[in-house]
Amino acid sequence: MTDQHARLSLVLSLIDEANQHDPNIEFDLQSGKNEAKEWLYGKRMSERLALFSPNAPELLQIAARAQHIERWKSPRSDYPEGRAGYKKWRAELSLFHAVRAAELMAGNGYSEEERERVKFLVQKRQLRRDPDTQALEDIICLVFLEHYLAPFAAKHAEEKLIDIIQKTWKKMSEAGHSAALQLSYPPHLLAIIQKALGA
Repeated sequence: MTDQHARLSLVLSLIDEANQHDPNIEFDLQSGKNEAKEWLYGKRMSERLALFSPNAPELLQIAARAQHIERWKSPRSDYPEGRAGYKKWRAELSLFHAVRAAELMAGNGYSEEERERVKFLVQKRQLRRDPDTQALEDIICLVFLEHYLAPFAAKHAEEKLIDIIQKTWKKMSEAGHSAALQLSYPPHLLAIIQKALGA
């Protein structure tokens, strides 16, 4: 194993270790086990990235795994209700994830420049203009569509669901759209997705 692969493996393991402490549990159909929610999310992000971009840069791999690192430590309930409170929570949460990822990279072979690049990606800066940021957004959207759309649909009316699908679609690249259309959806969800996309 090269030094580069060793340091990547170490940092991914540190992210996983941090996320294993998530008190929130989610049942994983693939493993048939209850798993720490954000550990499972990180695993799904990395798996989807490997399929979407097999030669993804090392720093993008870290950003994908760390996208929700220790998210439970900054709950939405700590912020005011309403859109302003939501936007403040999302902005500060994104920075929190970015800083935590950089902290785990520090002292494990990553330069300040590399740590800043991961922070840049985790915060999804220059979406549409930076290829790696766009790839990360595509992965986030694909993971949502594949694993979290069905639970979301069970809690919301079709009108809300259509709105979310349309907003998700707008964030994605053409490559993201292509990958999304190849995912397997339950028939009722597929019908709503087609309706949302005007198909």
